[in-house]
Amino acid sequence: MNIASPLPGGTWKLGDRTATRFGYGAMQLAGPWAMGPPDDRDGALAVLREAVEQGITHIDTSDAYGPRITNQLIREALHPYPERLLIATKVGAGRDAEGGWPTARDPESLRRQVHENLESLGTDALDLVNLRMGDATGPQRGSIAEAFETLADLQQQGLIRNLGVSNVSAEQAFEAQKIAPVVCVQNMYNLAHRDDDELVDRLAADGIAYVPFFPLGGFSPLQAGALSSVAARLEATSMSVALAWLLQRSENILLIPGTSRVAHLRENITGVAALRLSDEDVAELNSIGT
Repeated sequence: MNIASPLPGGTWKLGDRTATRFGYGAMQLAGPWAMGPPDDRDGALAVLREAVEQGITHIDTSDAYGPRITNQLIREALHPYPERLLIATKVGAGRDAEGGWPTARDPESLRRQVHENLESLGTDALDLVNLRMGDATGPQRGSIAEAFETLADLQQQGLIRNLGVSNVSAEQAFEAQKIAPVVCVQNMYNLAHRDDDELVDRLAADGIAYVPFFPLGGFSPLQAGALSSVAARLEATSMSVALAWLLQRSENILLIPGTSRVAHLRENITGVAALRLSDEDVAELNSIGT
């Protein structure tokens, strides 16, 4: 369900909540490689407050960022949370001393992570919890049942309001849907990586959001050059064009671009708001992924 909003793209219904399609991803608020505290703590707090002031109602985070740093920043900047604000977090992976993301999807680990998110965010129930599957290379084969059933049980206990999945195959997304309602799928998807085209369309038909990450990730030099060429013609940045393409690709796509600077956040919003891609622009951009 798409409703008018001052931000680019309007809003989308996420389970029992409504979120702006233009959201904010908080991963970059932690230190390098999402480890440790930010160099500019006051700047990080300012970005979060600016996001809310700009009308963003969808903030994406994880207690693994820092770890715990990003959630603590969100709590310091925004608690008590505005009623309209939806904070989405992720579970299913931890952090090691080298900055790796070891799998943590057994029932005990998932329950612990949910309670850690509740504590660090300072809330009695989490608005949205995404189960992170796969690894750094992308989705991996395997059943999602045990892990998602654990989160569904925590939802029944009232600790989680809505459930989603991240870094999953289409088969895993559909398996999760049979266990409990899924309000969003969060995967890598952009102009250059279109493996989920069919999944995006099927989720849209079912009223389920698709949240792409890495809008400029994994581009080859040739693909990046083609995007830059279109952006130059439109007198826009490559990021603005990539984000605008995603918003126009399907009404169920929700954006979570990240930044650690207020000025960059504003640029992302105004840059996309000023763009309306023509059919010719879209056709040229579509060719980047082929």
